Amino acid sequence: MSRTLLPLIINDVSALSRNLRRQLEDAERIPSHVEMLNLLAKAGGYKNFQHLKATQAIPRKQETTPLDLKRVQKAVRYFDLNGRLQRWPKKHNQRVLCLWVLWSRLAARTALTELELDEQLILNHSFCDHTMLRRWLVDEGLISRTPDGREYKRVESRPPLEAVELIRQINQ
Repeated sequence: MSRTLLPLIINDVSALSRNLRRQLEDAERIPSHVEMLNLLAKAGGYKNFQHLKATQAIPRKQETTPLDLKRVQKAVRYFDLNGRLQRWPKKHNQRVLCLWVLWSRLAARTALTELELDEQLILNHSFCDHTMLRRWLVDEGLISRTPDGREYKRVESRPPLEAVELIRQINQ
């Protein structure tokens, strides 16, 4: 197995310790490296190591392409004069650009409940589908959530050049 750096955030170390101890008591031998990864993931509230790995945000590649102003101008049309997303784009690349604007309006390094996140999304769009926007933000790796869906956090990363320009134009 290749070495993968994955953060494991533990809110309750005592519960993790009890859970891990219970799992190790049932073991007939010392667990292998992969088995230990699964034990840790399960003790942390995940189904297994693959589940933990799948919930982590995908690191974004650095932008090397020049700024495409035509693409930005197309995305601007999806926002009203107040900067609210008024309709959902059909094309994936336009959707992702629009999601970056919503991402930029979420507080950095702040845990939000599902209700708080929904309130933020409702304020920033006008087509009445905040649940779809929340799912897209998670699926695109712009926000992360705990396995139980109780907490959401903005994933801190550098937006692509087009997204930076779109955010600038919408917030003028």
